[in-house]
Amino acid sequence: MTKTSRVRSLLKLFILVLLMLIIAGVVWRLWPQGQEQGGGHGGRRHGGGSRPAGAMMVSGATPVHSGTATRADVPVYLSALGTVTANATVTVTSRVDGQLMKVYFTEGQNVVAGQLLAQIDPRNYEATLAQYQGSLSQNQALLNSAQMTLARYKKLYAQDSLSRQDLDSQIATVGQYSGAIKTDEAQIAAAKLNIEFSRITSPINGRAGLRLVDAGNMVHSSDTTGIVTITQTQPVAVTFSVPQSHIPVLIQALHHGQSMPATAIDQEGKRELAQGKVQFISNAINTDTGTIELKALFDNNDEALYPNQFVNIRLQTGTLKQATVIPSQALQLSSDGSYVFVINNDNTVTRKAVQTGPALGDEQQSILSGVAPGDNVVTEGVDRLTNGSKVAIISTQEESTTSGSAQAQ
Repeated sequence: MTKTSRVRSLLKLFILVLLMLIIAGVVWRLWPQGQEQGGGHGGRRHGGGSRPAGAMMVSGATPVHSGTATRADVPVYLSALGTVTANATVTVTSRVDGQLMKVYFTEGQNVVAGQLLAQIDPRNYEATLAQYQGSLSQNQALLNSAQMTLARYKKLYAQDSLSRQDLDSQIATVGQYSGAIKTDEAQIAAAKLNIEFSRITSPINGRAGLRLVDAGNMVHSSDTTGIVTITQTQPVAVTFSVPQSHIPVLIQALHHGQSMPATAIDQEGKRELAQGKVQFISNAINTDTGTIELKALFDNNDEALYPNQFVNIRLQTGTLKQATVIPSQALQLSSDGSYVFVINNDNTVTRKAVQTGPALGDEQQSILSGVAPGDNVVTEGVDRLTNGSKVAIISTQEESTTSGSAQAQ
């Protein structure tokens, strides 16, 4: 049994050694071939990478997309950060003393000028009015009696039956009652006014804020907190400041009765909120910041602007007439400044430095110098170009045809 086990162990060892020899032989045979193939491929890859590149630079053409420089009127904008402010803000307070009987508005409600907001107990003022009206009636009766007595005195004085002193005394009595009547009439007008003031109405169109006093409380004309604050947001104003260097352009427009178009844009600068006009400019420069404050008015019919909201203001200060414009993709930036690649008649490109002006939307850029209308400029494929490179212009139609063929294959 032991001998059989020993034979099996030797057999397994023999088979293992044989397998190792076979594997070593295979590796020995394949290793030089792999080296040769690897070196051959690497050589071809290195040599082939140099020569075709050189051939492409000399005889090949780099495919690019192009655009044409044209002429267009380009608006000149001035940007600033603005704050939305209510066009008018009124704190509604009581003009008489009394108990607040009822409130007729809800918080956040849109109200119009003259709309009843609250009612103060008017009974005290109605009683005062009745008192003055009674006094007026009494004085009117006394005046009538004095006037009749004066008429008799005048006849007696004409007949020399009455002294001058008695006549003058009666004339003074008539004047006294006339003055008392005027006093009563003034007091009646004041009482009626107090009754009118007990009906608190909105002085402007706007939106009501939070209710500051509840019904049942006593209110006084000396109160400063008021009953409610109303803000006018249609129209709404936006105040913003610009550097004082822009004052000559602003003065020229605003002091001659003109208005300057303004656009309110959200904080991210992506969405236009409202269109308005700048109509007011401050009468003094802020010496701390060297800026001047302006105010633009917006109709704000959709209430996109809200008081104390921060917005970006884009103010149109002028227009570049028939300026040269190119596709925005053609403009490139470097440490030396802005440049474009202009395509020559022999299908080579020339790198030209340009001076940029204001942008015309998101797709076009005005150029003040460096490019002339009619020049073809590279819009795509710029990263593979150098000065003097040969290019092949690919149209959008050709690109679509090529893509369609590739998808069909």
